[in-house]
Amino acid sequence: MGLDRRSFLRNGLVAGGGAALLGTGPHAAALVRSGRPQLTHGVQSGDMSARGAVVWTRADRPSRMLVDVSTRPDFRRFSTVRGPLLTPDTDLTGKVRLDGLPSGERVYYRVRAADLNDASLVSAPVPGGFRTAPRTRRDVGFVWSGDLAGQGFGINPDIGGYRIFKAMQAVDPDFFLCNGDHWYADNPIQATVTLPDGRIYRNLTSPEKSKVAETLAEYRGQHRYNLMDDNLRAFAAAVPQINQWDDHETHNNWYPGEILDDANYTEKRTDVLSARAKQAFFEYLPITQQPHDDGRIYRKISYGPLLDVFVLDMRTYRNANGPDDQTTDRQGILGARQAEWLKRSLAASRATWKIVASDMPISLVVPDADRIEAVSQGDNGGPLGRELQIAGVLSSIKKHRVRNVVWITTDVHYTAAHHYDPAKAAFQDFDPFWEFVSGPLNAGAFGPNTLDLTYGPTVRFQAVPPRANTSPLEGSQFFGEIAIDGHSGELTTRLRDYSGKVLYTVDLPAQR
Repeated sequence: MGLDRRSFLRNGLVAGGGAALLGTGPHAAALVRSGRPQLTHGVQSGDMSARGAVVWTRADRPSRMLVDVSTRPDFRRFSTVRGPLLTPDTDLTGKVRLDGLPSGERVYYRVRAADLNDASLVSAPVPGGFRTAPRTRRDVGFVWSGDLAGQGFGINPDIGGYRIFKAMQAVDPDFFLCNGDHWYADNPIQATVTLPDGRIYRNLTSPEKSKVAETLAEYRGQHRYNLMDDNLRAFAAAVPQINQWDDHETHNNWYPGEILDDANYTEKRTDVLSARAKQAFFEYLPITQQPHDDGRIYRKISYGPLLDVFVLDMRTYRNANGPDDQTTDRQGILGARQAEWLKRSLAASRATWKIVASDMPISLVVPDADRIEAVSQGDNGGPLGRELQIAGVLSSIKKHRVRNVVWITTDVHYTAAHHYDPAKAAFQDFDPFWEFVSGPLNAGAFGPNTLDLTYGPTVRFQAVPPRANTSPLEGSQFFGEIAIDGHSGELTTRLRDYSGKVLYTVDLPAQR
């Protein structure tokens, strides 16, 4: 049972595993600077539960992370959690899991960094907040998208930077789900990009974004670049996150064991590059670390009795990109273990709605030169290749009578609504469902992709740019919103553009 306001303030907080106290170690004397420490890239929160969340920050020197937490915005009463040391080992980043918080409430926090040699030297506090998950039925809403700083289109001060984050914050969501491609490690950012119509797209730049990322320092710099944006920092402080990854955190269309044929890279082994990218990913995002379970990214986040979110990883465990026409495929795009976890976890869920956050679409054909990058290859017949694994998941959902499953994705740089009907499908052992596509946040816009008809999808809506690779200056930047009514259980999906304008809406009643 969650603590009420009085017991929360009386008993204080519990720090999760991320707050394990570390010795001063060899870093206490490193990066010695005069004056007070400073927090360099704001604060973030994520992976919420009914009792807490992960809180993140970064300092300018080795220091101790401190988090003040209150149910009051004025902090007239608060508890302080001692977080980890912020050291060069993690690029001076750190995160702590707060626990013991009251459920279903707005929680306010402020993060400080304390000097390791003089406890009186403490940084100015940087505030943030999040809502803990409810334990009872109430309205729940979130936004999702992905694809940030892609195709060379970065933070443009002429249009107010990453303006879409301001529009998402205006929706006042309970949380933001990033489907992946938080950064484009393989897309350098130059000061200017000349558009086909002669206009100039201007970018803020940084040293790490001047080339493709190969070293750990360069991967860390990808995220620091995004946090230069005022809108993103304000959004991250106000709205907690659920994060997954896709390919561009490492390299376009990569798969395990791949050796790159890319002249821009001196390190060709994607296994080496992805390990560095993953370390930076966990260092720079408020994501729960799971060191005893292969450091996996796929997981379930429960947000009260109305919502479970199943976060997939279609990158780490996939087989090699190829024709995708094999007649048996146990590894698929999820790997056998993750696929079984998804079937088992969906069947066990007691939440009204089950949102499957998929970093790639189910039936949109995504090519990788003459190979297949996503699930479907466009043959429109029975399942082949990676489709076999997804068919198994869909059949399991039907077999176990799992109701109210909705898939959301990004990846293809346009927005769409797809309805899947077994009566129109070559493969029919599944119940009807919806898949919603959104994005990009700030990248080149493309589409539409070819739709594979194996699972009987119909395009109910799509919004695409007038030509391939339009810049954020030209619009075609999108995010999605899902709102669940606490009384009726009805789920409403709204597909929105970068200004927050609603382009498409569908209401889905909860099935019993």
